[in-house]
Amino acid sequence: MDGRICIFGDSILRKKAKAIKSVGEQEKKLFEDMLSIMRTAGGVGLAAPQIGLSKRMIVVEYGNALLMLANPKILKKEGFELLEEGCLSFPEISVRIKRFKNIVIEALDKNNKKIKIEADEILSRAIQHEIDHLDGKLIIDYANLVDKFRIRKRIKGIRAQRNS
Repeated sequence: MDGRICIFGDSILRKKAKAIKSVGEQEKKLFEDMLSIMRTAGGVGLAAPQIGLSKRMIVVEYGNALLMLANPKILKKEGFELLEEGCLSFPEISVRIKRFKNIVIEALDKNNKKIKIEADEILSRAIQHEIDHLDGKLIIDYANLVDKFRIRKRIKGIRAQRNS
C-alpha cells in the first residue's frame, strides 16, 4: 500500500470486498493508515478498496464521530434525502444522490467488538457511501447518462495527468 487513492477506472473499485474474519493488530494498523490517508486527502470517509485492498473495512470521520468499522451492514433505514456527494476516487466531481436519511448499522469496531450504530444526516450518508465502495458501487452509478459521459471524460483527463 503506497498511500495512493485509486480513481475511477481501477478495477478493484468495482469488486465486492472480502469480509474480515476478525479485527487484529494488522487490521488496527490498516484502520490507522486509512484514517491518515483520508485526512491527508481531505475526505470524510474511506473504504479499503479505495487504497487497493479487498477488505470490508471503512473509516468515517464527521463532527464528533470517528468510526473504524469492519464488515458494516445496514440493519434499518428510513427517510430519504437528495444531496450532492463527492468522492476521493472521483477528484473534483460531485453527483446528486438520494440516500436514506437515518440508518442503523452493525459492524466490528477496531477492538473486534460487534457494535450497533444509529446515524443520521451527513454521517448516515457517509457510511452508506463507504458501504457502496465495499460492494463495488460508485457515485457515477447514480448519475444520469449525460453526467456519466461528462464524468468519464473528466476522469480520463485526470488519469492522463497522473500518468504523465
